[in-house]
Amino acid sequence: MQSPVSELIELLSLERLEHDLFRGQSRDIGTRYVFGGQVLGQALSAAQATMSHPRAAHSLHAYFLRAGDVDHPIVYEVDRTRDGGTFSVRRVTAIQHGKVIFFCAASFQQAESGAEHQLPMPEVPGPDDTPPAAPVPAEVLATLPTKIRRWLDRTGPFEFRHVGSAGSDWRDKLHPPRRPPLQQVWFRLAERVGDAPELHRALLAYASDFHLLGTATFPHGISYYQPEVQMASLDHGLWFHRPFRADDWLLYAIDSPSAHAARGLARGLIYDSEGRLVASTCQEGLIRTGAAPSGAATPAPVERTQ
Repeated sequence: MQSPVSELIELLSLERLEHDLFRGQSRDIGTRYVFGGQVLGQALSAAQATMSHPRAAHSLHAYFLRAGDVDHPIVYEVDRTRDGGTFSVRRVTAIQHGKVIFFCAASFQQAESGAEHQLPMPEVPGPDDTPPAAPVPAEVLATLPTKIRRWLDRTGPFEFRHVGSAGSDWRDKLHPPRRPPLQQVWFRLAERVGDAPELHRALLAYASDFHLLGTATFPHGISYYQPEVQMASLDHGLWFHRPFRADDWLLYAIDSPSAHAARGLARGLIYDSEGRLVASTCQEGLIRTGAAPSGAATPAPVERTQ
């Protein structure tokens, strides 16, 4: 039986169908639809597989268009938009059941030197001083819908440790209090893996979809786990700044500057344990409570844990 980490690496290892055409399998991890991080990681893997120059991905900008079916594979078509002197751009389209469910643009850069600065890492307890979240008691799990029960009871490929109270107690997931839209989460891959930087970037793309949009729900005392709450990724931005390893501890410092018109915006800074800023993220997503307005179109839900 494969470990969750081995399953994830296999998930990010795409089958090449044609020159710039790839197929990735889908996994049911307890969400109603394909987890958004899966599509992000696979799309970046597809783009990286078409690079013939020694260039590293430095940014990715994505839009989620339709829900992904966890029971079927996804085909990724890569367009080699540009190969310049130091930069390359790839456009990736994800197709399932004959329809586009996602597209993104990824930019790659040849290594260069230049001016450097960064915002400092927040002063928070380290991962060794931050206990893991307590599991949901079996008697509580038994009262939850099957999909949510499977998600909350699963052992995933990443270990997460929430700094402070936000998200550290299972009660916060099911009956969240109102709090400021801020959180810090230590995370790392649960096993050591190889040194290929392309693999670590794809792994971080996968993990970057955890906890991000959920931060925008904090001031409102709502949660993805509540049946009357509908949440879906609309877009996702990811920037890689410095080298890192996904199997070392990383700190995800997230805030949400705005929620309005059934949309929430969240931003994240990802630091390594030495305090170096290694990546940044930004995501806007749908956040609806109660029934959708009459005649309103419903964006494709692409699920994540909050």
